Amino acid sequence: MSDITLGIIGGGQLGSMLAIAAKKLNIKTVIFCDDVDAPAQNFCNRFIYANYDDNEKINEFINLVNIVTYEFENIPYETLNEINKLKPVLPKPSVNRLIQHRLAEKDFVNNLNIRTTRYASIEKKSDIEALEDFLPGILKTTTLGYDGKGQHPIKSIEELNSLNLDFSKGYILEKLVKLKKEISIIITRFSTHKYEIYEPIENTHEDQILKHSKIPAEIDEKIFNQSKEWAKLIAEELKYIGTLCVEFFIDRNDNLYVNEIAPRVHNSGHLTINAFNVSQFENHVRAVCALNQIPLKKLSNAKMINLIGNQISFYRKSPKFKDNEFFFDYLKKDVKEKRKMGHITTLL
Repeated sequence: MSDITLGIIGGGQLGSMLAIAAKKLNIKTVIFCDDVDAPAQNFCNRFIYANYDDNEKINEFINLVNIVTYEFENIPYETLNEINKLKPVLPKPSVNRLIQHRLAEKDFVNNLNIRTTRYASIEKKSDIEALEDFLPGILKTTTLGYDGKGQHPIKSIEELNSLNLDFSKGYILEKLVKLKKEISIIITRFSTHKYEIYEPIENTHEDQILKHSKIPAEIDEKIFNQSKEWAKLIAEELKYIGTLCVEFFIDRNDNLYVNEIAPRVHNSGHLTINAFNVSQFENHVRAVCALNQIPLKKLSNAKMINLIGNQISFYRKSPKFKDNEFFFDYLKKDVKEKRKMGHITTLL
């Protein structure tokens, strides 16, 4: 083992895959998670179960690790900031604070002269009524929410009354684009102008949850290059260290829009485990632990399918897989309806 111990906050499938990647690099891992059944405890060297505001357990965690990273963005900023005073947190807590707030995130992207969908801050029902030209649109809570949670599609003003919204929360209203397809860019930034960047990944969602990803994406060269340039610009402006995902919309006129930034490894990048010489997870560990950067090489085209909810049951009964198929079971105990339970990557 190396003398580095990496602390990972969050113990879901992304934490599991980070721990697996770290082990390959001889780096020990300590997982801190508020879920007693967190699957990542199967892959780490040590597991701490506690709430994210439990100071005693946080101090125990800090004392065990050299560097801290995280697998999801909805961790209290105060927790990350306190940890960062004693051990480096990467990506830095200020990045997480910005991206936790959808309005601040959109403003940040627009200020880089990068296109997003039209959007407006919403504090009360009449704010939406005054923005009828934004409909059809999607109303999102400004904080929290992923995989479709905290999101309300609105086609017309009449639909507002049936939504029963709590306006004590902040909202953002985004105008829907006439969507042709969605892509994502996974980029790992090591330091100033030092990156490894994966090719654009084409994504398909069902019920606002990622279902399929594939490379190569069926896009033209202009979008291929522009999406990569915008991802670099965002990572550089954030002075980001680690792996970052930028999600994009492409409209029917082949205009590119940034939809969201995920300050972490990302579900759409799971196919990098099998399709590239270095996965998004290994690159993240390499970047945050200041290890050497290895030039990326694509080994194969690939497609991935997420196994949601009960879909995992069939595959847990050990069906036969072909040599080019790779099955990942996230080892989650509870099978829930919209929960990501595993995935299958097929090399093409």
